[in-house]
Amino acid sequence: MLPEPLFAALQQIIPQHTLSRLVGKFAESEIPWIKNPLINAFAKQYQVDLSEALIEDAESFSSFNDFFTRALKPDARTLCDETNSIASPADGAISELGEIKLGSIMQSKGQYYSLMDLLAGDVDSCGDYLGGKYATIYLSPKDYHRVHMPLDGTLIKMSYVPGRLFSVNQATANQIPGVFARNERLVCHFESEQGPFVMILVGAMIVAGIETVWAGQVTPLINKVQKTDYSAQKGGIHLKKGEEMGRFKLGSTVILLFPEGKADWQENLKNGTALRLGEKIGTQ
Repeated sequence: MLPEPLFAALQQIIPQHTLSRLVGKFAESEIPWIKNPLINAFAKQYQVDLSEALIEDAESFSSFNDFFTRALKPDARTLCDETNSIASPADGAISELGEIKLGSIMQSKGQYYSLMDLLAGDVDSCGDYLGGKYATIYLSPKDYHRVHMPLDGTLIKMSYVPGRLFSVNQATANQIPGVFARNERLVCHFESEQGPFVMILVGAMIVAGIETVWAGQVTPLINKVQKTDYSAQKGGIHLKKGEEMGRFKLGSTVILLFPEGKADWQENLKNGTALRLGEKIGTQ
């Protein structure tokens, strides 16, 4: 394991996008002698539990990406059904959570980044979340990599924000300032019965793409912010709590934002707390 400063320094000089897209090509390959060794080596290295997957045989997946974005068996996760409960949107672990103070979000101990930067300069939206709550959830390589709704919600708008592709593990969070506001990401704004909330899917090193259920693969795109307004779309896009909303082609991070007074996190949650999709993480 490389020392954290060296690991961070190497990420500054390698061609992040070129490497990630090249790996993505291999990950899409359906050639057995390419995909099967990749899947088997990855599953062994990270001790991936395929017994809970809809497809349990590693070599039955059509590609590495098919394996990585694998579906779970219908009874593999339990969705919290308490009134006004907030469900974990993914398997993973708490990286940080707390209150958005003075427009800043904690990245790791002693490291903060700007809410305004995270939302790509969206002044109106930024004002909605000052003094609110955030939760940063890290998805490790072994985790299930589909992202689900923490609440019932109607999609209002989405912004694709281009950026770097630093790793988002704890070592990088400790060393590289503002990593979540510097990386490529999707910012998805929803409206619930209790008010608005935001889900941010953050890209990372070797992530070959981010998908949503309403727009398909969204990243990578051209090198500029691209905004899409769904508020006037006929019929609207409504997703129920626990429904899939997107997925990562290789691992990354999900950030949840709630306005002031609209969310309280469970008292047992802290840095490093392991999460399972659907479990209660807070209340509105």
